[in-house]
Amino acid sequence: MVSTPRVLIVDPSEETREVLKTALERRGVQTLAAGHIRPAIKLVKEHCPHVVVLDLEAGGGSPEEALTRFSAATEGAAPRLLILGSVRRPQIGGYSYFVAKPYHFGPLIRRIEELLTAVEVCARSA
Repeated sequence: MVSTPRVLIVDPSEETREVLKTALERRGVQTLAAGHIRPAIKLVKEHCPHVVVLDLEAGGGSPEEALTRFSAATEGAAPRLLILGSVRRPQIGGYSYFVAKPYHFGPLIRRIEELLTAVEVCARSA
């Protein structure tokens, strides 16, 4: 894993944010959380997380609008992006990974860990 792995969880559900935060922190991952895209953008710019878990319902509009706003606002500070959304994938490219809802926390957490491991590999290769 990266020396101090950081994950930003962007989800409108406080319960989901807490479950993911607790599980990841038990694994030594620093977590940040936001319930909406606007504060999430600020957190990305301030803390440069290695992975962002973005629930498309956190945008307040359509999934495509949410992803477009987030991607445009965080360009240049682009972490690995794990999108959580309905079974229909958004029709916008450029995101790292997609997990369909409903999902189970165990496989989601393993996927986040895989992304963090990939970040470490990229950092060592650079």
